[in-house]
Amino acid sequence: MYKIIDLDIKGDERGSLIALEDNSNIPFKIKRVYYIFDTKKGVKRGLHAHRRLKQFLICVSGSCKILLDNGYRQENIYLNTPTKGILLDSLIWREMYDFSRDCVLVVLANEYYDKDDYINDYQSFLKEIKTNE
Repeated sequence: MYKIIDLDIKGDERGSLIALEDNSNIPFKIKRVYYIFDTKKGVKRGLHAHRRLKQFLICVSGSCKILLDNGYRQENIYLNTPTKGILLDSLIWREMYDFSRDCVLVVLANEYYDKDDYINDYQSFLKEIKTNE
């Protein structure tokens, strides 16, 4: 369903740095990067699944919660450090919520944006899960 990955911190007395590299600590070729910020109180983001897309999510500032659902089991993850990321496979319903005021959630994807890859209705998602068994 997902995998939490600890990111290797490089640093010295000047501060810390984390490098994100294709097919190294990010287990796919990165084709798209975007970030979510300035999310208003009480707003949920995501509310969809992807048919093929894989993603890696990192909360580089602040915190947020992420509900993950594979059609059979739901789990809530709390992201609050830039030193850990979540690797999401395809066909995982996700809802991001409870964003702190300073939250910046960075998302790396293995494909370019494709509106046809999105499943935006939860019942359709559940049907597609059953079809792919």
